[in-house]
Amino acid sequence: MTMKFSVYQVSRKGGREKNEDRMGYCYTRDAGLFALADGMGGHPEGEVASQLALQTLAAMFQRSAKPRLDDPLRFLQEAIMSGHHQLLRYATERGIIDTPRTTVVACLLQGNSAYWAHCGDSRLYLVRGDKLVARTRDHSYSELQETLSQVVPLGDRVNRNVLFTCLGSPGKPVVDTAGPLTLHPGDRVMLCSDGLWGSLSDAVITEVLANYSIADGVPELVERALRVAGEKSDNVTVLTVEWEGTEDTDSQSGVSTTSLGDEVFASTIQANLADAAGDDLDDAEIERSIREINEAIKRSSSRRR
Repeated sequence: MTMKFSVYQVSRKGGREKNEDRMGYCYTRDAGLFALADGMGGHPEGEVASQLALQTLAAMFQRSAKPRLDDPLRFLQEAIMSGHHQLLRYATERGIIDTPRTTVVACLLQGNSAYWAHCGDSRLYLVRGDKLVARTRDHSYSELQETLSQVVPLGDRVNRNVLFTCLGSPGKPVVDTAGPLTLHPGDRVMLCSDGLWGSLSDAVITEVLANYSIADGVPELVERALRVAGEKSDNVTVLTVEWEGTEDTDSQSGVSTTSLGDEVFASTIQANLADAAGDDLDDAEIERSIREINEAIKRSSSRRR
Protein backbone atom coordinates (compact mmCIF):
# COMPACT_ATOMS: atom_id res chain seq x y z
CA MET A 1 0.00 0.00 0.00
CA THR A 2 1.79 3.14 -1.21
CA MET A 3 1.83 6.36 0.78
CA LYS A 4 1.53 10.09 0.25
CA PHE A 5 2.83 12.58 2.78
CA SER A 6 4.45 15.97 3.12
CA VAL A 7 7.37 16.73 5.43
CA TYR A 8 8.81 19.97 6.81
CA GLN A 9 11.79 20.09 9.14
CA VAL A 10 13.84 22.81 10.82
CA SER A 11 16.75 22.74 13.27
CA ARG A 12 18.23 25.84 14.90
CA LYS A 13 21.23 26.10 17.20
CA GLY A 14 19.67 28.74 19.45
CA GLY A 15 21.99 30.13 22.10
CA ARG A 16 24.15 27.00 22.36
CA GLU A 17 27.70 26.61 21.05
CA LYS A 18 26.71 23.71 18.82
CA ASN A 19 23.62 21.88 17.67
CA GLU A 20 23.38 18.44 19.24
CA ASP A 21 19.93 17.69 17.79
CA ARG A 22 19.52 15.40 14.79
CA MET A 23 16.46 14.51 12.72
CA GLY A 24 15.57 12.72 9.52
CA TYR A 25 13.33 10.25 7.80
CA CYS A 26 13.53 7.26 5.51
CA TYR A 27 10.92 5.33 3.60
CA THR A 28 10.12 2.45 1.32
CA ARG A 29 7.05 2.08 -0.87
CA ASP A 30 4.89 0.92 2.04
CA ALA A 31 6.46 2.28 5.24
CA GLY A 32 8.02 5.48 6.53
CA LEU A 33 10.24 6.09 9.55
CA PHE A 34 10.57 9.59 11.03
CA ALA A 35 12.95 10.19 13.91
CA LEU A 36 14.51 12.89 16.06
CA ALA A 37 17.22 12.71 18.71
CA ASP A 38 18.57 15.30 21.16
CA GLY A 39 22.13 14.73 22.38
CA MET A 40 22.31 15.41 26.10
CA GLY A 41 24.40 18.20 27.53
CA GLY A 42 26.60 17.43 30.50
CA HIS A 43 27.89 14.33 28.75
CA PRO A 44 30.51 14.11 25.99
CA GLU A 45 29.77 14.13 22.25
CA GLY A 46 26.04 14.71 22.36
CA GLU A 47 25.96 15.30 18.61
CA VAL A 48 27.61 11.89 18.08
CA ALA A 49 25.05 10.22 20.33
CA SER A 50 22.07 11.68 18.48
CA GLN A 51 23.56 10.97 15.05
CA LEU A 52 24.49 7.40 15.93
CA ALA A 53 21.01 6.72 17.30
CA LEU A 54 19.39 7.87 14.06
CA GLN A 55 21.87 6.01 11.88
CA THR A 56 21.13 2.82 13.78
CA LEU A 57 17.39 3.31 13.27
CA ALA A 58 17.92 3.95 9.56
CA ALA A 59 20.19 0.92 9.12
CA MET A 60 17.71 -1.39 10.82
CA PHE A 61 14.79 0.07 8.87
CA GLN A 62 16.70 -0.48 5.63
CA ARG A 63 17.29 -4.10 6.58
CA SER A 64 13.78 -4.84 7.88
CA ALA A 65 11.30 -2.93 5.68
CA LYS A 66 11.01 -5.10 2.56
CA PRO A 67 8.98 -2.99 1.87
CA ARG A 68 6.78 -3.41 5.00
CA LEU A 69 7.58 -4.18 8.61
CA ASP A 70 6.06 -7.33 10.04
CA ASP A 71 5.71 -5.88 13.55
CA PRO A 72 6.16 -2.06 13.71
CA LEU A 73 6.09 -1.78 17.52
CA ARG A 74 8.60 -4.56 17.97
CA PHE A 75 10.82 -2.94 15.35
CA LEU A 76 10.75 0.40 17.16
CA GLN A 77 11.57 -1.21 20.51
CA GLU A 78 14.44 -3.25 19.09
CA ALA A 79 15.86 -0.47 16.92
CA ILE A 80 15.95 2.04 19.77
CA MET A 81 17.57 -0.50 22.07
CA SER A 82 20.09 -1.25 19.33
CA GLY A 83 20.93 2.45 19.26
CA HIS A 84 21.58 2.29 23.00
CA HIS A 85 23.94 -0.66 22.59
CA GLN A 86 25.76 1.10 19.75
CA LEU A 87 26.44 4.04 22.08
CA LEU A 88 27.83 1.74 24.75
CA ARG A 89 30.04 0.04 22.19
CA TYR A 90 31.19 3.39 20.79
CA ALA A 91 32.26 4.54 24.27
CA THR A 92 33.98 1.25 25.10
CA GLU A 93 35.96 1.20 21.85
CA ARG A 94 37.20 4.74 22.45
CA GLY A 95 37.81 4.47 26.16
CA ILE A 96 35.16 7.09 27.03
CA ILE A 97 34.22 6.69 30.69
CA ASP A 98 31.06 8.82 30.48
CA THR A 99 29.06 7.39 27.56
CA PRO A 100 27.52 9.90 25.10
CA ARG A 101 23.78 10.06 25.71
CA THR A 102 20.70 11.09 23.77
CA THR A 103 16.93 11.14 23.82
CA VAL A 104 15.03 9.76 20.84
CA VAL A 105 11.50 9.81 19.45
CA ALA A 106 10.49 7.86 16.35
CA CYS A 107 7.29 7.37 14.39
CA LEU A 108 6.44 4.69 11.83
CA LEU A 109 3.72 5.18 9.24
CA GLN A 110 2.50 2.03 7.54
CA GLY A 111 -0.80 1.34 5.85
CA ASN A 112 -3.20 3.86 7.37
CA SER A 113 -1.64 3.63 10.82
CA ALA A 114 0.93 5.41 12.97
CA TYR A 115 3.13 3.75 15.57
CA TRP A 116 5.62 5.55 17.76
CA ALA A 117 8.18 5.12 20.50
CA HIS A 118 10.36 7.37 22.63
CA CYS A 119 13.00 7.44 25.32
CA GLY A 120 13.62 10.70 27.19
CA ASP A 121 11.90 14.03 26.62
CA SER A 122 11.87 14.53 22.88
CA ARG A 123 8.18 14.56 22.05
CA LEU A 124 5.61 13.46 19.48
CA TYR A 125 2.41 15.44 18.94
CA LEU A 126 -0.45 14.23 16.74
CA VAL A 127 -2.95 16.92 15.75
CA ARG A 128 -6.20 16.23 13.89
CA GLY A 129 -8.16 19.29 12.85
CA ASP A 130 -7.87 21.59 15.86
CA LYS A 131 -7.52 18.78 18.43
CA LEU A 132 -4.44 17.33 20.08
CA VAL A 133 -5.10 13.60 19.67
CA ALA A 134 -1.91 12.25 21.23
CA ARG A 135 1.31 13.37 22.90
CA THR A 136 4.16 11.39 24.40
CA ARG A 137 4.87 11.68 28.12
CA ASP A 138 8.42 12.70 28.99
CA HIS A 139 10.61 10.39 31.00
CA SER A 140 11.23 13.08 33.60
CA TYR A 141 10.37 13.28 37.27
CA SER A 142 7.94 16.13 36.64
CA GLU A 143 5.91 14.07 34.15
CA LEU A 144 6.13 11.06 36.44
CA GLN A 145 4.72 13.09 39.31
CA GLU A 146 1.90 14.40 37.11
CA THR A 147 1.07 10.88 35.92
CA LEU A 148 1.10 9.27 39.35
CA SER A 149 -0.48 12.30 41.05
CA GLN A 150 -0.49 11.75 44.82
CA VAL A 151 0.15 8.02 44.71
CA VAL A 152 3.93 8.38 44.85
CA PRO A 153 4.68 12.00 45.82
CA LEU A 154 8.15 13.30 45.02
CA GLY A 155 10.12 15.23 47.55
CA ASP A 156 10.94 18.91 47.07
CA ARG A 157 14.62 18.09 46.76
CA VAL A 158 14.08 16.22 43.49
CA ASN A 159 14.95 18.17 40.33
CA ARG A 160 11.76 17.41 38.49
CA ASN A 161 13.18 18.27 35.04
CA VAL A 162 15.90 15.61 35.26
CA LEU A 163 15.37 12.61 32.99
CA PHE A 164 15.31 9.19 34.57
CA THR A 165 16.16 7.37 31.31
CA CYS A 166 17.92 7.95 27.98
CA LEU A 167 20.03 6.09 25.44
CA GLY A 168 23.62 5.58 26.58
CA SER A 169 22.73 5.48 30.27
CA PRO A 170 24.27 2.84 32.57
CA GLY A 171 20.91 1.17 33.17
CA LYS A 172 18.53 -0.32 30.63
CA PRO A 173 16.58 2.49 28.92
CA VAL A 174 12.83 2.81 29.27
CA VAL A 175 11.23 2.79 25.82
CA ASP A 176 7.51 3.57 25.62
CA THR A 177 5.60 2.53 22.49
CA ALA A 178 2.12 3.37 21.21
CA GLY A 179 -0.10 2.44 18.30
CA PRO A 180 -1.49 1.56 15.94
CA LEU A 181 -3.53 4.73 15.59
CA THR A 182 -5.54 5.05 12.38
CA LEU A 183 -4.57 8.14 10.41
CA HIS A 184 -6.95 10.50 8.61
CA PRO A 185 -5.93 12.65 5.64
CA GLY A 186 -4.70 15.97 7.00
CA ASP A 187 -3.39 14.56 10.28
CA ARG A 188 -0.13 16.17 11.38
CA VAL A 189 2.53 14.29 13.32
CA MET A 190 5.19 16.51 14.87
CA LEU A 191 8.44 15.36 16.46
CA CYS A 192 10.37 17.97 18.45
CA SER A 193 13.19 18.47 20.92
CA ASP A 194 12.66 20.09 24.31
CA GLY A 195 13.95 23.38 22.91
CA LEU A 196 10.49 23.78 21.37
CA TRP A 197 8.06 22.47 23.96
CA GLY A 198 10.08 23.94 26.83
CA SER A 199 9.14 27.42 25.60
CA LEU A 200 5.68 26.83 24.11
CA SER A 201 2.59 25.28 25.67
CA ASP A 202 0.74 22.34 24.17
CA ALA A 203 -2.15 24.69 23.43
CA VAL A 204 0.05 27.02 21.38
CA ILE A 205 1.67 24.15 19.52
CA THR A 206 -1.72 22.65 18.70
CA GLU A 207 -3.15 25.98 17.58
CA VAL A 208 -0.29 26.68 15.17
CA LEU A 209 -0.30 23.16 13.73
CA ALA A 210 -4.06 23.37 13.25
CA ASN A 211 -4.19 26.78 11.58
CA TYR A 212 -1.08 26.94 9.40
CA SER A 213 0.30 24.77 6.65
CA ILE A 214 3.26 22.79 7.91
CA ALA A 215 5.54 24.87 5.67
CA ASP A 216 4.42 27.99 7.51
CA GLY A 217 3.59 26.54 10.91
CA VAL A 218 6.86 24.76 11.66
CA PRO A 219 9.07 27.85 11.12
CA GLU A 220 6.55 29.91 13.09
CA LEU A 221 6.77 27.56 16.07
CA VAL A 222 10.57 27.54 15.96
CA GLU A 223 10.81 31.33 15.80
CA ARG A 224 8.35 31.72 18.68
CA ALA A 225 10.31 29.27 20.82
CA LEU A 226 13.58 31.10 20.14
CA ARG A 227 12.02 34.46 21.00
CA VAL A 228 10.53 33.20 24.27
CA ALA A 229 13.75 31.50 25.38
CA GLY A 230 15.95 34.44 24.44
CA GLU A 231 19.74 34.38 24.34
CA LYS A 232 20.01 31.16 26.35
CA SER A 233 17.74 29.18 24.04
CA ASP A 234 18.37 25.47 23.69
CA ASN A 235 18.67 23.84 20.26
CA VAL A 236 15.21 23.85 18.65
CA THR A 237 14.43 21.05 16.22
CA VAL A 238 11.10 20.12 14.64
CA LEU A 239 10.10 17.53 12.04
CA THR A 240 6.44 17.50 10.98
CA VAL A 241 4.63 15.09 8.67
CA GLU A 242 1.24 15.70 7.10
CA TRP A 243 -0.48 12.48 6.13
CA GLU A 244 -2.19 12.62 2.75
CA GLY A 245 -3.31 9.03 2.28
CA THR A 246 -2.51 5.71 0.60
CA GLU A 247 -4.12 5.94 -2.84
CA ASP A 248 -2.06 4.79 -5.81
CA THR A 249 -1.97 8.18 -7.48
CA ASP A 250 0.78 10.76 -7.80
CA SER A 251 0.86 13.47 -5.17
CA GLN A 252 0.65 17.07 -6.29
CA SER A 253 3.20 17.98 -3.62
CA GLY A 254 5.30 16.26 -1.01
CA VAL A 255 6.38 12.62 -1.22
CA SER A 256 4.61 9.88 -3.14
CA THR A 257 5.94 6.33 -2.87
CA THR A 258 3.85 5.03 -5.79
CA SER A 259 6.77 4.43 -8.14
CA LEU A 260 9.10 2.79 -5.64
CA GLY A 261 10.00 -0.86 -6.11
CA ASP A 262 9.96 -3.51 -3.40
CA GLU A 263 13.63 -3.04 -2.50
CA VAL A 264 13.93 0.75 -2.83
CA PHE A 265 14.87 2.67 0.29
CA ALA A 266 15.30 6.44 0.54
CA SER A 267 16.70 8.37 3.50
CA THR A 268 17.57 11.90 4.61
CA ILE A 269 19.56 10.49 7.53
CA GLN A 270 23.29 10.78 6.92
CA ALA A 271 24.30 7.46 5.39
CA ASN A 272 27.41 6.68 7.44
CA LEU A 273 25.89 3.35 8.34
CA ALA A 274 29.11 1.41 8.83
CA ASP A 275 29.35 2.45 12.48
CA ALA A 276 25.66 2.00 13.15
CA ALA A 277 24.44 -1.17 11.54
CA GLY A 278 25.69 -3.48 14.27
CA ASP A 279 27.34 -6.85 14.04
CA ASP A 280 24.83 -8.38 11.64
CA LEU A 281 26.16 -6.45 8.61
CA ASP A 282 29.80 -6.03 7.73
CA ASP A 283 31.26 -3.06 5.82
CA ALA A 284 31.17 -4.81 2.45
CA GLU A 285 27.50 -5.73 2.89
CA ILE A 286 26.63 -2.17 3.88
CA GLU A 287 28.48 -0.68 0.90
CA ARG A 288 26.84 -3.15 -1.48
CA SER A 289 23.42 -2.39 0.01
CA ILE A 290 23.90 1.35 -0.42
CA ARG A 291 24.96 0.88 -4.06
CA GLU A 292 21.90 -1.26 -4.74
CA ILE A 293 19.63 1.32 -3.11
CA ASN A 294 21.05 4.17 -5.14
CA GLU A 295 20.74 2.19 -8.38
CA ALA A 296 17.14 1.26 -7.60
CA ILE A 297 16.25 4.89 -6.86
CA LYS A 298 17.82 5.97 -10.17
CA ARG A 299 15.80 3.33 -12.04
CA SER A 300 12.58 4.48 -10.37
CA SER A 301 13.34 8.12 -11.24
CA SER A 302 14.02 7.20 -14.85
CA ARG A 303 10.68 5.35 -15.10
CA ARG A 304 8.81 8.38 -13.76
CA ARG A 305 10.37 10.63 -16.42
